[in-house]
This record gives sequence, C-alpha cells and structure tokens, in this order.
Amino acid sequence: MSRRSKRAVTLAAALLLSALYGLIFFFSGQDGGQSGALSLQVVERVIALAERLIGRGALQAAGVDWVGLLEMPVRKLAHLSEYTCMGILVYVMWRPWRERDRRLYILVLLWVFFSASLDELHQRFVPGRCGCLSDVLLDTAGGILGAALCVMAERIVLKKRFSKKGAR
Repeated sequence: MSRRSKRAVTLAAALLLSALYGLIFFFSGQDGGQSGALSLQVVERVIALAERLIGRGALQAAGVDWVGLLEMPVRKLAHLSEYTCMGILVYVMWRPWRERDRRLYILVLLWVFFSASLDELHQRFVPGRCGCLSDVLLDTAGGILGAALCVMAERIVLKKRFSKKGAR
C-alpha cells in the first residue's frame, strides 16, 4: 500500500471516528428521561417488527412484559454496537501503519477503554445518568469485537488472494 493510500485510509477512518464520537457524546449528553424515552422507542419498534414477522397478538398471548424485558438488553446492545464500530475504525485507522501484532491490539484496546471511560465520566455530570464500570467493560468488549472482526476479514481476504494465486 502506497503512502498516499495509507493516508487516505487513515483520514477516512479518522473522520468517521470523529462522527462516531459526536454521536456518542450526543447520546451520553441526554438526560435520564430523554435517554429512557429513546430506548423505549427502539424497544417498541423491535416489538412491532416482531409482531409483523410472527403475527399480530402472538407476543401479547405469551403474557410477558416485553418492553420491560427488552429495554435493558437494547440499551446494552447500543453500547456494544457503538464501541464495536469504534474498534473497527481505530483498527482501520492504525492498521496501515502497524503490523498486525500484539501492539496494534493493545493500542485498540487502550484507545477504546480510554474512550469508554471518558464517556462514562461525562455521563456522571448529566442529570439522571450515572457512569458505570460495567458499561466501560461492555464498551471495551465491543471494541475488542470490532478489532477481531477486522482480523477475521483480513484473514478471509488473504486466504482468497492466496487461493486465487495457487489456482493459476
């Protein structure tokens, strides 16, 4: 990869990462009521989609409080997915400049952990919100998942390249 290509990839990933930071900051800046209302909207849409797929009234017939049951997992899935994206973007941003080795993985891990810690610290100053160590750990796990997905994608691409060269 040429130096120019490396810079282009790094710049694109850095711009997307900046946008992601803005999104995370926006969501973390919502007070407890706004954040809860957004989560409830998402849960209600998930339930509506499920009812369309399996039939109207099927979920109600089960006699389960689906909103109460799904709200926390939806919130945690949001955390995980945001930081999975962050792990991917940090990996992509640094990968052209570093070999795929332990130092790259540690860089991604520390970057995501530090970002998640600052996000939770920010939430401590927002009314109705709190910062949780468990969310930092979940976010960090998301970042590790993102980096792992990148490694798996690289391996698949490399395997296909070598199998095509061997077929000639």
